[in-house]
Amino acid sequence: MTARLVEIEWAGRHVRIEHAWVGERHDLAPLIVFLHEGLGSVAMWKDFPERLCRAAGCRGLVYSRPGYGQSSPRGADEHWGPDFMHRQARELLPALLAALGVDTAAHPPWLFGHSDGGSIALLHAAMFPDRVRGAIVVAPHIVVEDISIVSIEQARSAYLQGELRQRLARHHADVDSAFWGWNDVWLSPAFRGWKITEAIREIRAPLLAVQGLDDAYGTLLQIRGIQTRVPQTQLLELADCGHSPQRDQPAALIAASCAFIQQHGDPT
Repeated sequence: MTARLVEIEWAGRHVRIEHAWVGERHDLAPLIVFLHEGLGSVAMWKDFPERLCRAAGCRGLVYSRPGYGQSSPRGADEHWGPDFMHRQARELLPALLAALGVDTAAHPPWLFGHSDGGSIALLHAAMFPDRVRGAIVVAPHIVVEDISIVSIEQARSAYLQGELRQRLARHHADVDSAFWGWNDVWLSPAFRGWKITEAIREIRAPLLAVQGLDDAYGTLLQIRGIQTRVPQTQLLELADCGHSPQRDQPAALIAASCAFIQQHGDPT
């Protein structure tokens, strides 16, 4: 992927957003917008967005949220609150799409979100129900589970005492901005009550919700809870798969995603 930067105004300042276009090159192809995990970036998707878009006959937009990848890092005194995913869904994603000339009213995009990005995709689909064609959410969160907190605490130890910081530094211009922005808010007492179980009832677009059965950051409570509240949701539960199905089971995830997109009608 060849990444570029676009500048937008968000949260009272100008921020640069790293982004890349993949897949089909013509504007008439359906668009998939990829939303990364809590420690992700454009680079950390590797070639998965390109592979999925080629298989589905789609074009793709991959971007790094502020604080991640080559996007603007957090401000020196910036601390994310429990509503950080709501703000990404309501404010930043629409601003980015507008800056890149994506007309979501005329051509609603597909969303493909992983982990925190999956939650942001759900929130965006609920807030803008007429501007989303459909969403594929992989290991999303709709409530905070104990298993998530335990794994995030372990990630903090690995960052401070192990090799996690070194590994992540290859993918982020300011690795401390990326890690602590995510880790601090998830481990804050105020975040334990975070949930989007009622908000997602507003979603009208088709959903595919995916969970690995060996996910250390969440259980089937998450995607089954989505289906309970959004009845049009289809579920995919993957054996021998952890928190990142795009790495652990890419072929199965691509096949299911292509079938889902084709089922809901975008011509390729």
